[in-house]
Amino acid sequence: MDQIVAYFATIPSSHRSLILAGGIAFFWLWELAAPLDRQPYTKGRHALVNIFFTGTTIAVNFALAFLLLRTSAWAAGAGVGLLPLLDALPLAVQALAGLLVLDLVGAWLPHFVEHKTPLLWRLHLVHHSDRHVDTTTANRHHPGESVVRFVFTLLAVVVTGAPMWLVFLYQSLSVVLSQCNHANIALPAALDRALSWVIVSPDMHKVHHHYVLPHTDSNYGNVFSVWDRLFGTFMTIDRTRLVYGVDTHLDEREHTTVSALITMPLRKGTRRLVNLP
Repeated sequence: MDQIVAYFATIPSSHRSLILAGGIAFFWLWELAAPLDRQPYTKGRHALVNIFFTGTTIAVNFALAFLLLRTSAWAAGAGVGLLPLLDALPLAVQALAGLLVLDLVGAWLPHFVEHKTPLLWRLHLVHHSDRHVDTTTANRHHPGESVVRFVFTLLAVVVTGAPMWLVFLYQSLSVVLSQCNHANIALPAALDRALSWVIVSPDMHKVHHHYVLPHTDSNYGNVFSVWDRLFGTFMTIDRTRLVYGVDTHLDEREHTTVSALITMPLRKGTRRLVNLP
């Protein structure tokens, strides 16, 4: 455990970039070899649009990184949050508790709020409008949504009292698992079900990308699946029935170019009216 702490306390930016790029490359090749959804689409063009938004997500987080560093340093130094209350427990237990709360407050909660708040749903539509969900979809977020999620990350750090090594560990896990559970792949069904009791598996998350309610408003989890099971937002659907996208934006002209996606939150017709099984 000490080695993990030491590594993530000083993780070079190049290593974090390698985790991001390496994950996309790995799952991209897996998708090419054994895709779940075999509907034809121009994979390269689709990726370029999504990678543009990956770039804006990186830019937002880089521009605001000083706030994250200062917030973590203050929280850890002032002894606020959950972790100081667990000081007598083994470090591994503290780390797991911290990861769980970072996941709840910094990922599950903003995701839930985005679905329930009309203004934030307009931003989140950029992510949900993708009709060909694959590993590049993982970071397809409107820049405005990236700012919203960053604010919740700061809140999670304060609630947890997390030092930066724990934040970097969580972010690394989040990147890889998000790329995995968006990837156009199919694990053996029994393995996927088993994994979904602990982490967000590919089948579990893809239910969230089914194009109609109530499935769209389910399975908000990012790393751990416990929160959806605990809060009653866990749902399943047979992977052969999945239809990606969102029912209000099925026209390809609305969601296949950078300009259309950037301006999507400003257009009318974002209210969800359909509620089908």
